Amino acid sequence: MNVQDGLKRAARAIRDADALLITAGAGMGVDSGLPDFRGNEGFWNAYPPMAGLGISFVEMANPTWFDHDPRLAWGFYGHRLNLYRETIPHRGFTQLLEIGRQKRGGYFVFTSNVDGQFQKAGFEEDHVEECHGSIHHLQCTHPCSAGIWDAHDERVAVDEDTFRAKEPLPRCKHCSGMARPNVLMFGDWSWISTRTDTQSGRRSAWLKGISEAGLRLAIVEIGAGEAVATVRRQSEYMARGYGATLIRINPRDFRVPRGEDVSLPFGAAEGVNRIADALRGE
Repeated sequence: MNVQDGLKRAARAIRDADALLITAGAGMGVDSGLPDFRGNEGFWNAYPPMAGLGISFVEMANPTWFDHDPRLAWGFYGHRLNLYRETIPHRGFTQLLEIGRQKRGGYFVFTSNVDGQFQKAGFEEDHVEECHGSIHHLQCTHPCSAGIWDAHDERVAVDEDTFRAKEPLPRCKHCSGMARPNVLMFGDWSWISTRTDTQSGRRSAWLKGISEAGLRLAIVEIGAGEAVATVRRQSEYMARGYGATLIRINPRDFRVPRGEDVSLPFGAAEGVNRIADALRGE
């Protein structure tokens, strides 16, 4: 199938759908200027001091740093928190939101991104599931309780040369111990999942309502690679379970599992923009 045929099929599936499910991985934010941590080189280009220390992204994204070297841990996560707060979501977010709002069954977002960009772009909080948590929420490192709180009052100053955070570091509101982002890290047995569990329940209820009402569903997956395949697996599972067309937008890992699905070899912003153009031409 050539690209133009794929765009026409994608536009037709979205036009005919009564509800829109958007699934997104890290590639969704690249066109907003967010760093791509694909492989060690991508991570080290974004955080040069980590290259000097020989620390990979998988090693850095580990909760043990909050015990062993909290300034380094908060240097990494504090820099990301500041970056995400400053980033303006690209136009593709708005285009998807406009499409979703036009559907009588509405929309829902399932994302592995912790950056909060969907909410920043105007997507309703109750229509977003962040399966790996959110950097905009904090929890106790140990944890001392099941408490999760908003990080909007926290300001983390980071030395841009060393990527180490300056005191004072964020502290737990309950025990005054070290706080950490409410993000699922690698080798993480301390992540408090209750906020994400609630979001997951909302998604399940939404999908159940769509199914019981006999509404047609389209799934648009964007920037979800094969390295950490959480989003891809969920997209494929939900496409099969709800008889939906899966539209996969990815510049590299664009292959789809079924003939009725659509693969589009684009980055996030270009792929969504091309679909929006095709919809206007329908």
